[in-house]
Amino acid sequence: MNNKSHFQHNAESMASQLGPALCLAKWKQVSLHLTTGLNNSCYHPPLHPIDPAAIATNPAALHNTQHKKAQRRIMLQQERPGECSYCWNMEDLGQLSDRHYRSGEPWAAVDFERIKNSTGDEDAIPSYVEVNFNNACNLKCSYCSPQFSSSWQQEVERHGAFPTLVPHNAAEHFSGSRKSIPARDHNPYVEAFWSWWPTLYPELKHFRMTGGEPLMDRNTYLVFDYVLAHPKSDLHLAVTSNFSVEPELSTKYFDYVQRLCNTDIEHFMQYVSLDSGIGPQAEYIRHGLDFKRLQNNVETYLGDIPYRNSLTFIVTMNNLSVTGFLPLMQWILDLRKRYSRTYQRVWFDTPVLRQPAWQSLQTLGESYAVKLEQARDFMVANLETTADPFHGFKDYEVQRLERDIAWMRSTINVSTRDLGDFYRFFSEHDRRRGTDFEATFPEMLTWWKQCSLHAR
Repeated sequence: MNNKSHFQHNAESMASQLGPALCLAKWKQVSLHLTTGLNNSCYHPPLHPIDPAAIATNPAALHNTQHKKAQRRIMLQQERPGECSYCWNMEDLGQLSDRHYRSGEPWAAVDFERIKNSTGDEDAIPSYVEVNFNNACNLKCSYCSPQFSSSWQQEVERHGAFPTLVPHNAAEHFSGSRKSIPARDHNPYVEAFWSWWPTLYPELKHFRMTGGEPLMDRNTYLVFDYVLAHPKSDLHLAVTSNFSVEPELSTKYFDYVQRLCNTDIEHFMQYVSLDSGIGPQAEYIRHGLDFKRLQNNVETYLGDIPYRNSLTFIVTMNNLSVTGFLPLMQWILDLRKRYSRTYQRVWFDTPVLRQPAWQSLQTLGESYAVKLEQARDFMVANLETTADPFHGFKDYEVQRLERDIAWMRSTINVSTRDLGDFYRFFSEHDRRRGTDFEATFPEMLTWWKQCSLHAR
């Protein structure tokens, strides 16, 4: 492809410097799930626990856990930690992995030499931080769980687990350390975060709030108030939302974002979770979503808050994303043409879903990979050009979709257990929630019937 982006160039350049195992995200990035006291460096490795005794005296241990330091030491020895298998699999398929992309970004690459020469035992101050303050959420997305959605939690407490071969989202599973700490209760992890915040904030380049649904959480607005009182010119502030909350809450939120974008911060990024095309299919995957409300909020954000901001759709690639993916790309292209003028304001990312396994892309046959290739061809036909910037697709966006297609095809034998569990899960989904898979995904009816044969 011509007109290679800086992002793609930086990833390729970093791939030649990192060696076989080093990933700067283990030092410079962290996702904090403060509702359960869990942590990972990005969304690929499994979550691991934060030691509550350690954070009582050293709040930086929210990020610098003993487990993570052990993984850092393995990387510095040029060995691959097992928990990072997704990236190793991508690289073994000949693809650039997320460790190349993440490590190539300026907030990480600036510390490459220092990290390369470290022991792995030092406490690091991350420059890219994601925080989940609580699990309050008004949606019940099909691949989510009670850990991240209070609505899911209420459903399984009332109706029990879903009848997959291993019962899914059983209420008793989410007990003890797996149970989210209610917002009304004392939370030592949130307390440690606010103790760490004055030390963390000056070093931050990217700060992102996730959920649950952050628009429903008081800590989101406490962060906003702090930033408004202490503006930081190199700060990229971000929030991930389903963009389908009650209108009164949206109004409050947009008022805050308007003020933030008029103060001295570098940029405000709005992440919007949306896993399929336009309308009913999106609402089926993300149960409780009002797609029209989401669409109106996207237009309000892009139309009424025109400065220092952009919007990214997070498209979690699963087997229900495929048939609606092309219409979603067409809508994104339309938004780019209408709202991106002097810089790109409409982005998207396509991370793959690996769990639950029955909703993975790898359960689908070749005809569905071809559908994604048709979407890729649409993207290639509408690439951004020097003469017409911001109104097409980026080279790395195409490469990421190609990576997802390669991963989709990398499993030779589809698990019949996963096909059966897909049917078991979504049959119960339809029964409990009043939905109708066959009416919503008529183009998948043959595959649905195939799944039903393996559920007997």
